[in-house]
Amino acid sequence: MKEAKKKDSLPVVLVIDDDESVRVALTNLFRSMHFDVLVFGSAPELMASKLPDAASCLVLDIRLPGVNGLEFQEELAKAGIHLPIVFMTGHGDIPMSVKAMKAGAIDFLTKPFRDQDMLDAVTRALQNDRERRDGEETKAKLRRLFESLTPREREVMTLVTKGLMNKQIAGELSVSEITIKIHRGQVMRKMGARSLADLVRMAEGLGLHRAKTGMQT
Repeated sequence: MKEAKKKDSLPVVLVIDDDESVRVALTNLFRSMHFDVLVFGSAPELMASKLPDAASCLVLDIRLPGVNGLEFQEELAKAGIHLPIVFMTGHGDIPMSVKAMKAGAIDFLTKPFRDQDMLDAVTRALQNDRERRDGEETKAKLRRLFESLTPREREVMTLVTKGLMNKQIAGELSVSEITIKIHRGQVMRKMGARSLADLVRMAEGLGLHRAKTGMQT
């Protein structure tokens, strides 16, 4: 599944339900809230389409032809596709809802549901996706900044954010203390860090100390 670039930032609700009347009703409901809507009759239809490049969520029927909703939730997770899911079913039971929620579903609504309950669930799901996208964008920016550092500057950043003093880092890298001060200043400038605390937060975001050297991928 590929991502399709959107010219605007309208949130998008993707709906999978094999009942056309449900698809039409949900399309009307979501468009009344100024959401973009993409509807599908089965999971494979969505997998063959392109994901929108905007805050999105998936409203997913539990009973589908072929791959059912819970199975599709698992497929998305394995594929690394992080769409917040609102489940709906006319045949729900407690074990199904518990399994869906444990796997990260935002809500589990039993048909017939109130329009407001669906809108509330979708609003939460879209907010969840906005926060995820913002976090990924921030991390990508940090990675670009980190990659702009020289190999030695990366070493210095890793050791500085571990709490080592300039003198200790100089001994670790077998260079002079003044050289470390210069590298440290370059690291602060290139990373846009206003303080050591800023730099430490950046190192945490990059996962520097979960790997022996460099940035965790």
